[in-house]
Amino acid sequence: MRIIPSIRSLLFALVMLAISAASFAQIGVSISVGPPALPVYEQPPLPAQGYLWTPGYWAYDSANSDYYWVPGTWVMAPQPGFLWTPGYWGWGNGGYAFNEGYWGPHVGFYGGINYGYGYTGEGYQGGRWNNGQFEYNRSVNNVNVTNIHNTYNTTVINNTTVNRVSYNGGAGGITARPTAQDEAAAHEKHIGPVAAQTQHVAAARANPEQRASVNQGKPAVAATSKPGEFTGKGAVAAKEAGAPYKATESRAAENKATESKATEDKAAENKASESKATEDKAADNKAAETKATENKAAENKAAENKAAENKAAATRTNENKVAANKAAATRTNENKAAANKAKPASKPSPETAKASTPKPQNATHAKAAPKKAAPSPENKPRAIAAARPENAPHAQPQAHQEAAARPQAEAHPAEKESRPEERRP
Repeated sequence: MRIIPSIRSLLFALVMLAISAASFAQIGVSISVGPPALPVYEQPPLPAQGYLWTPGYWAYDSANSDYYWVPGTWVMAPQPGFLWTPGYWGWGNGGYAFNEGYWGPHVGFYGGINYGYGYTGEGYQGGRWNNGQFEYNRSVNNVNVTNIHNTYNTTVINNTTVNRVSYNGGAGGITARPTAQDEAAAHEKHIGPVAAQTQHVAAARANPEQRASVNQGKPAVAATSKPGEFTGKGAVAAKEAGAPYKATESRAAENKATESKATEDKAAENKASESKATEDKAADNKAAETKATENKAAENKAAENKAAENKAAATRTNENKVAANKAAATRTNENKAAANKAKPASKPSPETAKASTPKPQNATHAKAAPKKAAPSPENKPRAIAAARPENAPHAQPQAHQEAAARPQAEAHPAEKESRPEERRP
């Protein structure tokens, strides 16, 4: 049964180590006016072995625009070997911001603030770890040696200016800077405030008596024996304020700084808006020019394509027209040839036929035949038709073409002789 608590403790340690990967010098809200001075108070007695002292500090409540005091208290260390580095207010970027404290193997930089009880502004002289046990320095801690035996007594030499200033930098702030040892500690693995510390801060915020505007820098509860114990024997009131609280001046300065900050922010926003507007205008103009160029190029391209299409269409039209004309001429010639072929040959005139018909070879007018006695009618021979020339020209064959007109047969020589009146001397 003892193994289970050990496992739980180990798991808790592993979870806390995983969270500690990031540095816990985190910047909180930025305030134009620094916190009040540290109040003067007594440390309550150590409640039990293993608790370490965490000094009180001023925190800021944005809801109420006011500082409130977080009492110093004894807190159980999250694991053996770890020490607490207190948080602190530091000036930067026109305002004060809070750097949160953390747990780690060494104490780092905490602004040079002298919180007391071992936190003199550099390092920690209130105790030390020895073989897993924490030993307390009785010279700076309220330890009951009857109950706590792990103690030692070493006088602490304070090398810093003893004052109650609660912030680093800015007007009247501490001027300390981190050392090489502080820088090395800041880069170690850290653990942030444990749950008991977070609850302790929440309880202080909820208590109106802890606000600076109410307690005037002298809180009703300046320290507690354990986290969250704001009543009873464990609650310790402040003896006095660390310095006169000037709420009116602080509020006026804060309001003025807030107004200045608002004016600067407004000017910065206006300048950013103008720059943005100018950039947007330039971008719009550039985009418009680019669009116009693209549209012009597209229009030119479209015009070129249209011209090419028109030229191609005209070329096709001319080609089609030439082809149509050629086809029409071919059809006309074919139709004309067919018409000529189908048309019958015309009958030649008698004069043409007579001129084209060759005369028979035996027909002659050169010399008349000797005159003979006229035969009797009974013995009169019939007229013999002139011989048909063998090579008489014929017209081209036509469908049902009539034969060329046959030339009239010349009178037989005998007939010619029987007609003396036709003979010429």
